[in-house]
Amino acid sequence: MTKRQESQRSQRVDHATASQTKTWIDRELVGSEFRDARLNKRFRKLFEQLSDGIGESIPLVCQDWANTKAAYRFLSNQRVSEAEILAGHFQATRDRFAATDTTVLILHDTTEFTYHRADVQAVGILHRSPTGRRDRDGKLRHYIVCGIQMHSSLAVTTAGLPLGLTALKFWTRNEFKGCNELKRKINPTRVPIEKKESIRWLENLTQSTVLLNDPKRCIHIGDRESDIYELFCTAEAFGTHFLVRTCVDRLAGDGKHTIATEMNEVRIQGLHRIQVRDEKGDRSEAVLQIKYRRIRVLPPIGKHREYPELLLTVLHAQERGTPQGREKIDWKLITNLPVRSRTEAIEKLEWYSMRWKIETFHKILKSGCRAEESRLRTAERLARLLAVFCILSWRVFWLTMTNRSLPGASPTLAFTALEIHLLDQLVKSNRTRQPQKHSLSTYLIKLAQLGGYLSRAGDSPPGNRVIWRGLSRLTDIELGFTIGAELVGN
Repeated sequence: MTKRQESQRSQRVDHATASQTKTWIDRELVGSEFRDARLNKRFRKLFEQLSDGIGESIPLVCQDWANTKAAYRFLSNQRVSEAEILAGHFQATRDRFAATDTTVLILHDTTEFTYHRADVQAVGILHRSPTGRRDRDGKLRHYIVCGIQMHSSLAVTTAGLPLGLTALKFWTRNEFKGCNELKRKINPTRVPIEKKESIRWLENLTQSTVLLNDPKRCIHIGDRESDIYELFCTAEAFGTHFLVRTCVDRLAGDGKHTIATEMNEVRIQGLHRIQVRDEKGDRSEAVLQIKYRRIRVLPPIGKHREYPELLLTVLHAQERGTPQGREKIDWKLITNLPVRSRTEAIEKLEWYSMRWKIETFHKILKSGCRAEESRLRTAERLARLLAVFCILSWRVFWLTMTNRSLPGASPTLAFTALEIHLLDQLVKSNRTRQPQKHSLSTYLIKLAQLGGYLSRAGDSPPGNRVIWRGLSRLTDIELGFTIGAELVGN
């Protein structure tokens, strides 16, 4: 084949796939509509630039001052909100949810982004941390840690495939008061939920339930911070379900005893063996003792006139013995779902174990997108940029989990024809790890190999880190291929 023929072939491949390029971006942004059409164009261009350089700075992905200045102006624009940036992604999440017909878990969690630079303005106080030094009076010195807090809600299937975000909230604090300091002045259970930061849990549950519009298929899952009686009542009002780890020993039954007292009377109703890892990553087996009971739970004393009593299921899973190298497993869960057998109890435990998926999502956001390394100087700009990063982080997470959940799917589900062509040319197929030559798993493993994955027979499936590294390399290679084809054509 001559150089001219190669050029013509390359151009045909490029033109044939032009309509497919960035198809995932089309799906994620189709519902994002700003009041000014120019903002739509600028947002799409900025999103494409950031997706082509995950983890890189804005000047690097924009390449010149004109595009960099336009990006800064977009992020500074008061007419742009995080809700508008995420509107298209929320719509795409709803579509993916509608395409399933099984139970979907809505994982809720709060994380914080810290910025230690003195030039950051209008970010809130996150907490006070000890310096390790003491003053003349012997009191431990503290320093203030500033940043932004984010409460996110992520929809995942029971197999762990992330469908997308369903709600997102950013906020900052003018001052920080520890829980113990607050308790000295007032009983926090008597403070209206509307005056607490905890209201974010209720807002995200409401927004997620309304967005997906099928409350019976949703299970809202949260850690001990979500043990809020108002949240239980909100879920009941919407006809949806919740499964949270409890930290409050509430009044139960006739009000003369607590949940813990009643659960102490319940005999062990089953055992469950699981594989766990210690701090060094070594595997071991843990045996969980399981017991459960349907209990009438009473509202807090100060709010008994505002909220009704609820009939809930309490589920305890406690590890036998004392393990070495890690904490003992001791889960106390509460849910409005029925648990009538050991099988159903194990099912709920497995659903709750999926909660760590949202922590993985936050890790991608901070490590992959390097969200805490941004040089933007105001909380408003940072929040808008974080909203964009959330979509990119979901994409990386989705690719990683799709390889495990849908390995035999078509590669066009995640890649364009040009990307498939480049991966075929760059990485040789490993028949041991990739028995299906043209499956999605084949090309995701090839992508991971670009990011440093070794693809040996005994290796675990590729993780998020090698996936986002592979994406960055593939983008650079695709750009070089396109420029090379244009130069040969000219």
